[in-house]
Amino acid sequence: MATYKPVVVQAFPKLGERITQDTLYWRGYKTPVQIKEFGAVNKIDFSPVSPYNYAVTASSRIHIYGRYSQEPIKTFSRFKDAAYGATYRDDGNLLVAGSEEGSIRLFDISGRAPLRQFDGHAKPVHVVGFLSDKYRIFSGADDYSSNLWDIPSATEIVSYSEHNDYVRCGCASKVNADVFITGSYDHTVKLFDARRKSSVMTIEHGHPVESVLLFPSGGLLVSAGGRYVKVWDVLKGGQLLVSLKNHHKTVTCLCLNSSGQRLLSGSLDRHVKIYSTTSYKVVHSFNYATSILSLALSPEDETIVIGMTNGVLNVKHRKPEERKVKSLKKRQPAYRTYVKGRTYMPKQEDFCVSKPVKRVLRKYDKLLKSFQSSKALDAVLEPPIRLYTPEVTVAVMQELHRRGTLRSALAGRDEKQVNLLLTFVARRVIEPRFTSVLVTVADIITDIYQPVVGQSSIVDRQFLRLQEAIGKEIDYQEELLEVLGMMDALFATFTKKRATYLEENRSNGLTETLETNTNN
Repeated sequence: MATYKPVVVQAFPKLGERITQDTLYWRGYKTPVQIKEFGAVNKIDFSPVSPYNYAVTASSRIHIYGRYSQEPIKTFSRFKDAAYGATYRDDGNLLVAGSEEGSIRLFDISGRAPLRQFDGHAKPVHVVGFLSDKYRIFSGADDYSSNLWDIPSATEIVSYSEHNDYVRCGCASKVNADVFITGSYDHTVKLFDARRKSSVMTIEHGHPVESVLLFPSGGLLVSAGGRYVKVWDVLKGGQLLVSLKNHHKTVTCLCLNSSGQRLLSGSLDRHVKIYSTTSYKVVHSFNYATSILSLALSPEDETIVIGMTNGVLNVKHRKPEERKVKSLKKRQPAYRTYVKGRTYMPKQEDFCVSKPVKRVLRKYDKLLKSFQSSKALDAVLEPPIRLYTPEVTVAVMQELHRRGTLRSALAGRDEKQVNLLLTFVARRVIEPRFTSVLVTVADIITDIYQPVVGQSSIVDRQFLRLQEAIGKEIDYQEELLEVLGMMDALFATFTKKRATYLEENRSNGLTETLETNTNN
């Protein structure tokens, strides 16, 4: 009996992934560290001064983490209920946070008890932050109001009640100490000036606003709400520059990198999209396990922290740059040592000893070797093979057809197995590399199971899908042939017809004959 030859799986060229500078840069982070919090993480804020600790607001606590610590180095827990939006001041010495009971607390990083408490909101305060003069605080609450507070006297300076729904996000200008912005669930973004008694500008986002962000220059404003991220020109009265719709669910948070050249957005669809601020195209994307509520980048882009709805904090650190260090390892043998004797040609009197190579057969090859056609087909229809290496499944089907046992391997299957076969064929038959084999498989399946059509709604549905897929492919082919005919006609008009040497001689001879007859 001849030695069994394994099934030859045809190799197809694969399209390489496009590698850009952004891809290399954003892939330069280590494996993430997972930290479990007590509740959903609603805000992450990095200290603007070294060593760049970050504050995490979750449940009724605010945890301060060091850059590389996996345990909090400090905790503020003087809240009766949930805490919201803990934010650092520009000098990194003070921290302000809102609360569920409607009060605002100001903490000193070196202490534990609140330095100040600001009372005035009737409902939970989700938005707090410092103005750039460092002596005033702005806030937004679920009572539809946006307030301004004086830190030294712990009093309210002014209160704006222009929103018609919850105020859930805000930011302050770094250029003008009197300007701050709030976003609300009433679909609007309002720009306030502390010197005015009403808002200076109102922008209609079109969806409940979850996050707002001002560029460092103060000229561009980014708002996020629904599936949209929109960029507005503040200097032109709130003109819409671009609307981005790259997420599948609500966008919850925004962030800029240290240079301001990349914009990051996190969403409930578990993705973080990174945009170029020049073209506003997605240059990279991160995928996470659950929905994202907050994100933050350290001032040097060395650390990226993601807060999720299940209370997990995902921390990634950038890999350190590899430095060339002189190795003190013992010098290894030269390359010629390993290839020595490879090109030696044995002489007639030499006795050659060859080590037998043990060939390991795949599961489907073992089954084919023992003529178990049906089980071999089952082996290549398992999810890891049919989903990721469909060329192996098609190669085994082709081998069974060559042997003449494909029909018997496809016959005698139950509803679940027929459904699996038809799903695979309907999905892959339109791929040119598999079409020739799978069309034959589809014909045999249709011939075998035609008598049972109408007995199972699942199988009937798959037959309809197969018919639809083949029908669409035929329509595409017809359209392509029509386009090809149009192109041939166009190309024919572009080329000038030139007479051949034989045609020229014939025309000249005919002219000479006519002239001779005329003279006679």
